[in-house]
Amino acid sequence: MNNMEKKINRFIYWTPRVLSIMFLCFLALFSLDMISPGLSFWQIAAGLFLHNIPVFLLLIVLSISWKREIIGGIVFIIVGIFFTVRMLATMLMNKFEWGGLSQLIIAAPALLTGILFIINWLKKRRNN
Repeated sequence: MNNMEKKINRFIYWTPRVLSIMFLCFLALFSLDMISPGLSFWQIAAGLFLHNIPVFLLLIVLSISWKREIIGGIVFIIVGIFFTVRMLATMLMNKFEWGGLSQLIIAAPALLTGILFIINWLKKRRNN
């Protein structure tokens, strides 16, 4: 294996992992809207926990995907498809508003991450 192939393999290995960590951090940011001056500590803590359940679930998927890329590929693609369908439904119900496209901010990284996990899994299978 030459140097260029090693760099490509490293890129394909690390990119979906780094992207998924960045994606989870991005999703976790949305829970910060839960913090409000009128709420108690326990109300804020409960709200943050509830808003971050998808993040916790995807974190578990990421930890499994670290060695079993096919699982991450499938789950992240499903998440991306879910947000794409949600975006299309929002746009159909609201007669196309540009705000509906904001779902792509979530769908695109999830789809890309899933595709890269599957590419890495296929590359690994081919080499074995």
